[in-house]
Amino acid sequence: MKIQVLGTGCQKCEKLAESVGKAASELNLDCEIEKITDLNQIMEFGVMLTPALAIEGEVKVVGKVPSVAALKKLLA
Repeated sequence: MKIQVLGTGCQKCEKLAESVGKAASELNLDCEIEKITDLNQIMEFGVMLTPALAIEGEVKVVGKVPSVAALKKLLA
């Protein structure tokens, strides 16, 4: 599974990346977590507000940092 955290490196973006890592770890997922900070790449996803989360290339979350529990539901 490929998980992409889209954001420029702001505090919320870092928190989302940390929460995604924790959720994936708790679920024992075999996944690759990629942080995308390049604005052009972020815009290619159609994302205009960060942080955002894409799973297998599909944007699932935009502009917020869900709880670890909510992320686990998205990833399961």
